[in-house]
Amino acid sequence: MARVYNFSAGPAALPEEVLKQARDEMLDWQGSGMSVMEMSHRGKEFMSIAAQAEADLRELMAIPDNYKVLFLQGGASSQFSMVPMNLLRGKASADYLNTGSWSKKAIAEAKKYCEVNVAGETPSGEFTVPAAESLQLNPDAAYLHYTPNETIQGVEFPYLPENGDVPLVGDFSSTILSRPVDVSKFGVIYAGAQKNIGPAGLTVVIVRDDLIGGAASGTPAMFDYKVQADGESMYNTPPTYGWYLAGLVFQWLKRKGGLAAMAEINQRKSAALYAAIDGSDFYNNPVDPACRSWMNVPFTLPDAELDGQFLSEAKEAGLVTLKGHRSVGGMRASIYNAMPEAGVQALIDFMADFEQRNG
Repeated sequence: MARVYNFSAGPAALPEEVLKQARDEMLDWQGSGMSVMEMSHRGKEFMSIAAQAEADLRELMAIPDNYKVLFLQGGASSQFSMVPMNLLRGKASADYLNTGSWSKKAIAEAKKYCEVNVAGETPSGEFTVPAAESLQLNPDAAYLHYTPNETIQGVEFPYLPENGDVPLVGDFSSTILSRPVDVSKFGVIYAGAQKNIGPAGLTVVIVRDDLIGGAASGTPAMFDYKVQADGESMYNTPPTYGWYLAGLVFQWLKRKGGLAAMAEINQRKSAALYAAIDGSDFYNNPVDPACRSWMNVPFTLPDAELDGQFLSEAKEAGLVTLKGHRSVGGMRASIYNAMPEAGVQALIDFMADFEQRNG
């Protein structure tokens, strides 16, 4: 069977080049006689894989030397707890921006550890972010947390929230590596791997050195950034195969021209899809145009009774996992780095044909 265009929100498509390389190295990684998934994480073979992956990520994102890069387990959701455990450092409260489903989950978890000041919030039922000038920020907050891109709602921040010297924390699960980002503006950047980095099971955390070492009393060792940093992400056995595949993705991104080149491609993909939606009387995107995501594009049909037919015919055309999240309905096309422009064009062509036949 031919490969399909996979618009899943995560686990998401991986670059075909990466999958082919992993296939070719499956039984024997570079003459070692072993698969990577069989290697000791402390053996010289895997240590070289880990070191190269970190070096490539640092190069891609221009990560300053005063930041540690951690390759952990637990998904981005584990960071909902790890962030307050490590960053409160005796302070009573933290600022959070609430713009969608993942923000809400982060806030709910943080409330177990501190007072949460919701410094800005998207009104219920709307698809936007609060204006920068409307934020009610606390200068004494331990940190300011936000979700640059809400995967489910397809809402993206068009600006960088800032609050003086208060450390900024970003859940970059859906946007990491899609464009350049100034890491020096952040205290912590974290991301689940299964969208733009690699397979599910790996979590990347980029944390500034001065924010390491102040974990709250009683913090489990696995949740302590200092323990993980001191152990070079190997306090326990890390997700070795996911780390290896992430490294292959980093090398693929370098071959593609890095994050500036990816930003141009991603802008073209999203602009083309939004233009097709906006130019139609059949499809609708509910997101404020100023806050539209490059990565996740929700859209609805004029009659929800057509949703099943749309999904069925799209699958026959090789376009899969387009069903929208139940909280939004309709469709959602996730067009991460690994989605080629040809895949987006194939979706646009199918949508136009479906509209012609059913409009």
